[in-house]
Amino acid sequence: MATARSITSGSAGVRASVLSRTPACVRHRGGRRAALRRTPGYTEVVTPLLAIGPDRLDVERIAAALADAGSMSSAVRSTVPGHASATHAPTDPGRDGAVVTFLGLVRNHNMGRSVRYLEYEAYEPLALKAFARIDAEVRERWPTARLALHHRIGRLQIGEASVAIVVRSPHRGDAYAACRYAIERVKQIAPVWKREFFDGGDVWIEGATANPDDARARAEAERAACA
Repeated sequence: MATARSITSGSAGVRASVLSRTPACVRHRGGRRAALRRTPGYTEVVTPLLAIGPDRLDVERIAAALADAGSMSSAVRSTVPGHASATHAPTDPGRDGAVVTFLGLVRNHNMGRSVRYLEYEAYEPLALKAFARIDAEVRERWPTARLALHHRIGRLQIGEASVAIVVRSPHRGDAYAACRYAIERVKQIAPVWKREFFDGGDVWIEGATANPDDARARAEAERAACA
């Protein structure tokens, strides 16, 4: 009988255009935050390094998955078909000297308004492609750094985390810079839209506006990361 082991280790116009071309079953399926790796007689529950969905964010589990991934020959990097199980060479799990985490939280105010809660929507397959691109850019710029990135969708209350980023690296400077770079790029290129509900109404907050291939946008993110 198979057993399971949980690795407890971590412009409205554009939005409407993308979502109108996306079947509802894709748009709202809520990308899973766990994938199954099966071998004969054994099933392992693995936390992906790149994910988007409605589940609450567990930064400790995400961080542990990133640590575990460093000692495996391959890691589940996302949960959308065609983006899973990318192979990466294993690394020495004892080489890292720093782990930097970032949690983006829902705050109770914005632009002078009293915020009640937020709702996030995303085109999930494209969002995961954006996350994978960010991961590749991080590894290109900071070769020893490794990244995990999870984003929530759906309704979030004040104080809840909407995005979690974890970076491991032998050096703290690289870990800090890569983590800052990742969130800057998420804001630039990930197709995630935020609807803000406040006292007296609601409004959509413009999401990603940069072309992923825009070198100037990438340079801007890198300047912010290395400031």
